[in-house]
Amino acid sequence: MSPAPRRFELIVFDWDGTLYDSTALIVQALRAACADVGQPVPSPEAASHVIGLGLHEALRQVAPGLPAAQIPELVAAYRVHYLAQQHGLSLFPGTIDMLDGLRARGHRLAIATGKSRRGLDEVLALPPGQGAPADRRLGHYFEASRTADETQSKPHPRMLLELIEHCGVRAEHTLMVGDTSHDLQLAANAGTAALAVGYGAHPPEQLRALSPLAVLPTMQALSQWLREQA
Repeated sequence: MSPAPRRFELIVFDWDGTLYDSTALIVQALRAACADVGQPVPSPEAASHVIGLGLHEALRQVAPGLPAAQIPELVAAYRVHYLAQQHGLSLFPGTIDMLDGLRARGHRLAIATGKSRRGLDEVLALPPGQGAPADRRLGHYFEASRTADETQSKPHPRMLLELIEHCGVRAEHTLMVGDTSHDLQLAANAGTAALAVGYGAHPPEQLRALSPLAVLPTMQALSQWLREQA
């Protein structure tokens, strides 16, 4: 049986909580950083809600009472807590097989993330593991990427529109995949289709309210959906 024709030429992935199992650490680091600077500690749900935004915007939302002059102190505290534990993070199981399969079908892959350029480049320089060649790096899988500190933060469409222009594709041939409402609103604002995963930062019912093509409960379900319908 011949494979189904491609529906989307470009597939753009969010990073944290979509491909990378980092949601719990980000929540922990946000809450600890607020405590360090004497701000009320946000609930886990409130901390999860800002994942996907640029770091400065996320921190302003979790610590709205903090004077602007102290934001750099909060940024530094967050980075201390995150960097101390990031060595234990990894891709969700099955991610590399999914990416290999998409590339084999001719899909072009990119990343749109709230991470900083420095933070994303550091992780993309790591070996992917999961049976991939030892000399390969995570960045091998992606044609392009945009981070929140080099363009506008989600849900503003600029990040995704820049990737579309860079890759020379049309919005209707682009699919955004993410785990937060920020990702889905980004796609809507840029005029692309959106697909959600329900295992990341935002609860599935919140994602369904924004009418993505589907909300997938696991990485395995995401891989199957993309293989059969993308």
